[in-house]
Amino acid sequence: MGFKDKMSKYFTDAYMDKYGDRMTSSAGTVLSVKIEEKNILGILRILTAHILVKPDMGKGVVKTQYKARKWFKKPTFIDVKQGHKVIIMGIEGEKGKSDSEVITISNIANLTTKKDLHPFDHSQIKKARQQATRMRAR
Repeated sequence: MGFKDKMSKYFTDAYMDKYGDRMTSSAGTVLSVKIEEKNILGILRILTAHILVKPDMGKGVVKTQYKARKWFKKPTFIDVKQGHKVIIMGIEGEKGKSDSEVITISNIANLTTKKDLHPFDHSQIKKARQQATRMRAR
């Protein structure tokens, strides 16, 4: 194992130790999208996106939030509209805090337009869906 592999493994393990129990994902239809952009003196640009998702399974609604900060450049976000099918991967809020029921988005995949915020291997989604349908059939 080279130095680069050791460093990536170290950071991956540290991230899993810190957030592993709070990592979650949600899939469903987008009910509402609200995107806010702030510009502080043209230096710091802040993008905040609030998305409400109706899961495929269940009756509830999932509240999600994405925040990005960039110096001088405008932060990017994918095109998400009402009615699109999405898969959201993120971290649940800490219990006891004000945003405990809100999921902080780390990645979002729009299945309608076939785009995602940060590229990842889509074959993993297909495998997970096949396993889920097998489990439901039993």
